[in-house]
Amino acid sequence: MKNFPVNGGALGPEAREASIQGLRGTADPGQELDILIVGGGIVGTGAALDAVTRGLSVGIVEANDWAAGTSSRSSKLIHGGLRYLEMLDFGLVKEALQERGLLLSELAPHLARPVPFLYPLTKPFIERPYVGAGIALYDAMSVSSGHSRGVPFHKHLSRRGTLRAAPSLKNDAFVGSIRYYDGQVDDAKYCANLVRTAAYYGAHAVNQMKVVDFLREGERVVGAKVVNHEDGTQFNIRAKQVINATGVWTDETQAMVTDRGQLKVRASKGIHLVVPRDRFQSTVGLILRTEKSVLFVIPWGRHWIIGTTDTDWNLDKAHPAASSKDIDYILEHVNKVLKRPLTREDVEGVYAGLRPLLAGENDSTAKLSREHVVAHPVPGLVVVAGGKWTTYRVMAKDAVDEATRTMDERVPPSCTETIPLLGAQGYRAAWNRRNRTAEESGVHVARIEHLLNRYGSMTSEVLSIIGENPALAEPLPGADDYLQAEAVYAATHEGARHVHDVLTRRTRISIEAWDRGVSAVPVVAKLMGDVLGWSDAQRENEVRHYIARVEAERLSQQQPDDESADAARLGVEDIVPLR
Repeated sequence: MKNFPVNGGALGPEAREASIQGLRGTADPGQELDILIVGGGIVGTGAALDAVTRGLSVGIVEANDWAAGTSSRSSKLIHGGLRYLEMLDFGLVKEALQERGLLLSELAPHLARPVPFLYPLTKPFIERPYVGAGIALYDAMSVSSGHSRGVPFHKHLSRRGTLRAAPSLKNDAFVGSIRYYDGQVDDAKYCANLVRTAAYYGAHAVNQMKVVDFLREGERVVGAKVVNHEDGTQFNIRAKQVINATGVWTDETQAMVTDRGQLKVRASKGIHLVVPRDRFQSTVGLILRTEKSVLFVIPWGRHWIIGTTDTDWNLDKAHPAASSKDIDYILEHVNKVLKRPLTREDVEGVYAGLRPLLAGENDSTAKLSREHVVAHPVPGLVVVAGGKWTTYRVMAKDAVDEATRTMDERVPPSCTETIPLLGAQGYRAAWNRRNRTAEESGVHVARIEHLLNRYGSMTSEVLSIIGENPALAEPLPGADDYLQAEAVYAATHEGARHVHDVLTRRTRISIEAWDRGVSAVPVVAKLMGDVLGWSDAQRENEVRHYIARVEAERLSQQQPDDESADAARLGVEDIVPLR
C-alpha cells in the first residue's frame, strides 16, 4: 500500500473522506497498513509522524478531536521540570531539556517560544546557593543537549530587582529571586499541526473515528474495528502492528485485548485559571511552591494562566471538571504573594485536564513517575503510556521502534528530530517581511504577527481566504484576538468538525473570552457550516450544544467537590453525529 500527501497536509472534508477510503482499503488482500495508531493526542500524532517518515504506511484514528483530551489541557509549557531535578531524576530532566531546545529552535519556532520565570527565594543566605546551583545545573544540562538551548541563561535578582520585574508582588514576600527561562507552546495548536505534518508525509488521519474492538488472528492483533461517529458506519482497518496511544484511556483500550501484562495508568487532575494580564503587573512568570506541588503563573498573550493542582481523578475521563474547591485552592496560594488579591470575578476561564501517570504503590499522584513505558502485551499490539508532553517525540520514537522490531523488512531509524512541522520552514523569513505582507494584504501588521505565531509560513493560506472574502479579516465577536478567517481555515485545513473544536482547540476563545465564546458561536457555526455543508438544523444544534456546554462547565465550577462537579458537567452529552 502506498501513501501520498493529500492537499499539502490539509485536513479538510475531502482529505478526511480520502483517508477514510484509504483505511477501508486496508481490508483488501495485501493492502494492510504497516502501523495503525489509536489515539490522536500528542503521543499518537507524534507516532504517526515518526512512522510515516520512516517510509511506513500509516493510519491514525481518534475517537473525538485531535488533542481533545490531555494534550490540549496542559500548562502550555515545554520544560525540563525543575521539581524532577530536585527528585534527582536527572535522566528525565536532561531528555526533556534536549526536546525543549529542539522544539524551540528547529521543529516549531512558529509555535514555541521562550518565557521568563522568577523562582522566588524566601530564606536569606541559605536558599540562594542551593536553588542557584540547581538552576545552574538545569541550564548546564540544556547546553549539553547537542541542540540549541533556545532560551537565555538564568540570572540572580535582589529583592529590589525582583520587585522591578514583578511590581505586584508583596514587598515582603521574597528576599530575592532567580530569573530563568523555559519554553511555551499552544499545546492543542501544536498537536493539530503535528497530525497535519504526518498527513503531509502520507499518513491517513481521521478524527471522530472510534475503535470499538481489535481484530484478532489467534493471539495476534491484526487491526481494529472502528465506528465513524459522523454517520454511524463501521468497518475494519487491518495493520501489521497497532500502537495504543490513548493516554488516560489506556486501561480501557488494553482491556479489549487482554488482561495480562497490562500497564496501569492513573489519572491525575490538574486545573488552570485564566485571568486578564492587567490584573497584576509583572514582566515575568512565577513558580511558587505549595505543600502538594508547584504553582505556575504563566504569561499567555493578554492573559495569565495560573495552575496547577494534582489530585486523583476516578470519574468521567472525557470531561474532567474543576470544582469550586480547586479554584479556591489556586486563588488562595497565588494570593499569598500578590499585593492585590485575585477574586472569582477576575477569572475569565477555567480548564481541567488529566495526566496519564504510570500507577505504582504510592498513593500520591504528585509522586507517581512521569517516565514513559512501552510494552508489547500481545503480538501485534504495542502500548505506550506515561511520560510528559515535552518528551512526546521520544515516546513516539520508542513506540514505533518497538512496533517495527518484529517486522520482516529493515525499517530505517527515527528521523523526526530533523523534520520541522508544517509552517516552520520559512517562518523566520516570513516574520522578517511581516510589514510588507501587511501592506500587500491590507491586514494590520499586528494581525499578521498574530497569524505568524500561529501558522508560521502557512499564514499565506489564511491570507488567501481573506483575499477571497475580505470580510473574514474581521475578528470573531467577543474574541478580538482571532479572525473569522481562522474559523474557516480550521475547517478547511485543520480537521475541525464541530464548533467546540474551533473555540476550545484551534483557538483558545473558550478560556480567554469573558463569555467563553458564546457570542462567537453563531458566526463560527455559519462559517464552518459553509465549508462542511451543514443544514440549518445542524448549525442550530451546534450553537445550542456549545452554549449548554458552557453553562454546564460554569455550573460544575460552583460545586464543592469532584463528584458534584462531575455530575453537573455530565449534564450535556457530546454532540454526535454530524448530520
